[in-house]
Amino acid sequence: MTSQPTLVIGNRNYSSWSLRPWILAQHLDIELTTVRIVLDTPTFHSEALAYSPTARVPVLIHDNLVIPESIAIMEYLSELAGGRGWPAAREARACARAYAAEMHAGFSALRAAYPMNIRARQRKVPVTTALEKDIRRINDILSSAAASNDGDGWLFGEYSIADAMFLPVALRFQTYGMWGLSERASQYVERSASDPLLTEWIQKAYAEIETLSHEEVGG
Repeated sequence: MTSQPTLVIGNRNYSSWSLRPWILAQHLDIELTTVRIVLDTPTFHSEALAYSPTARVPVLIHDNLVIPESIAIMEYLSELAGGRGWPAAREARACARAYAAEMHAGFSALRAAYPMNIRARQRKVPVTTALEKDIRRINDILSSAAASNDGDGWLFGEYSIADAMFLPVALRFQTYGMWGLSERASQYVERSASDPLLTEWIQKAYAEIETLSHEEVGG
């Protein structure tokens, strides 16, 4: 590394996409400078545009390189760490990539019904057919991966990009309840959400003063 990378993020309480590359960097022992831009303000677009051509967060800046997409950021961090971030075994690596891509592109019902809200607890929302389908698929992934590790460890043994991708989902289950999860999946959720390397992010999320009304769902 010629300089320390800068990660531009949104609100820690709500920005699941910002959290993913940040937690991966912690596990890969990569030090980051972090810049936070408050979401949904009149100046957000102009502030974000100063860092990224997409005017969205997260974005990683490293020397003259600008990476404005979460998966690409995590791939880059993995390369900086000498390939850590993906399982070493070819078959496991393929599965981890597939899970990460599925989380990146899918689960729209869960995203809409269960927005990430780290500070909230015991929120209740209606379980629609689409939401139930997403939860069932997530349960299958977490249960299967946990079973392959005897329920102890991350999805593929060592912490990987797949774990970073599923962390905001684990935090959502803490907010909205463990409905639909097997014992193994619940154990993984608890492990992921209580990761010691997550502590700094959680503490700063609780210290934020902003509230986004459209993210505050559930009775």
